[in-house]
Amino acid sequence: MTTQTTDISPAPSADRRSWLREHSELGVCVLLLALGVLVLTDALTMDVDITQRGPVGPKTVPIVVGIGLLVIAALLAVDVLRGGRGQAETGEDVDLSEPADWRTVLLLAGVFLGTAVLIEPLGFPIAGALLFWGAAFALGSRRVDRDPLIAAVLSLVTYVVFNNLLGVPLPGGPLMGVL
Repeated sequence: MTTQTTDISPAPSADRRSWLREHSELGVCVLLLALGVLVLTDALTMDVDITQRGPVGPKTVPIVVGIGLLVIAALLAVDVLRGGRGQAETGEDVDLSEPADWRTVLLLAGVFLGTAVLIEPLGFPIAGALLFWGAAFALGSRRVDRDPLIAAVLSLVTYVVFNNLLGVPLPGGPLMGVL
């Protein structure tokens, strides 16, 4: 009786997945490359007034940033392909074995989206207070007696600083005549 041995080798797709997992930082390289191309394309197609004086104009900084993004993408790709690896996250109070807290993430996303929707009809002071209170609630604070008060004060101070002191107009909403 002859015994036949079969060589079970991993499928090519498994090898490809393993290689991609080992070189996952290349995704960051692709993102930086796309961002660099986008910034350069936008900068080079920018309309510039013909009366611009001097070599430094509105295109200079975006072009430098775009070139910098492309250089960083290339250098990172070379490092990753040579075997370089990013360090694992070593947060001071983060337990990496625990799963993400998606409830908090979704609550915060909802608070931000709600603020974006409500800022025009309600104005920044009210929408900002809801934003600050909602963020505190999403992050675990349950002090119903003081959190809304702190959120309102923080929102009003932010509104006054930006609108009145810095000259950045924020929508006042119904409180426009009062503030």
